[in-house]
Amino acid sequence: MKNIAGLMKQAQQMQQKMADMQAKLEAVEIEGVAGAGLVRVRLSGKGVMKGIKIDPKLADPAETEMLEDLVVAAHADAKAKLDAMMEEETKNAMGGMSLPPGLKLPF
Repeated sequence: MKNIAGLMKQAQQMQQKMADMQAKLEAVEIEGVAGAGLVRVRLSGKGVMKGIKIDPKLADPAETEMLEDLVVAAHADAKAKLDAMMEEETKNAMGGMSLPPGLKLPF
C-alpha cells in the first residue's frame, strides 16, 4: 500500500508540473529567422504565429517566390526552437520518470 500512495503522490506532482509548464508556454514567444535575418517570425509557446517582420529590401515583386520560401523557413526555425524548448521543459517536469518510446507530452 505504501508503494501505491507514493506512486499517487508522484503522479499528482507530475500533473502539477505539467500544468505549470502549460502556463509557462502560454507566455513564451520564440523567434525564427531566415535569409540572414531578412525574415523573422514570432511564435507563441503553442506554435501560433504571432508576428512576422520582413525587410523592405525583399518587397520586390520579382522576389515574391523567394520571400514566400523565407517565411516558411523562418517559421520552421521558430517551430524547431519551440519543439526543443518544450522537450526540455517536459523532461524537467517529469523529474526523471521515463515514458514509453514514442509517447510525447503534452498530449
